Amino acid sequence: MELSIIKRLWLITILMLVPVLGHAAEEMKGDKYEGIEIEVNINTASSDELATLLLGVGETKAKQIVAYREVHGEFKNADELQQVKGIGQATVDKNRTRIRL
Repeated sequence: MELSIIKRLWLITILMLVPVLGHAAEEMKGDKYEGIEIEVNINTASSDELATLLLGVGETKAKQIVAYREVHGEFKNADELQQVKGIGQATVDKNRTRIRL
């Protein structure tokens, strides 16, 4: 079945807007906490709190942080987070201002 010219133009317009709208949504996500100082105590926070408040840390990594803490005791400094599998220097650096002990 052949699409009418109007339907084709409508489809093209929608397809052109999808990347623009996706980019706008991503920018808004970054502004979610703009102006708010976020802090999280990595020695007392739950895995849900860690996953929500630390950049680049999802549920799996957050659970690994809690498991590491339960085995090895409290973190002495932020850099010790790198001992947790999947947490590297970049993740620690992104969150340095958020991390509290």
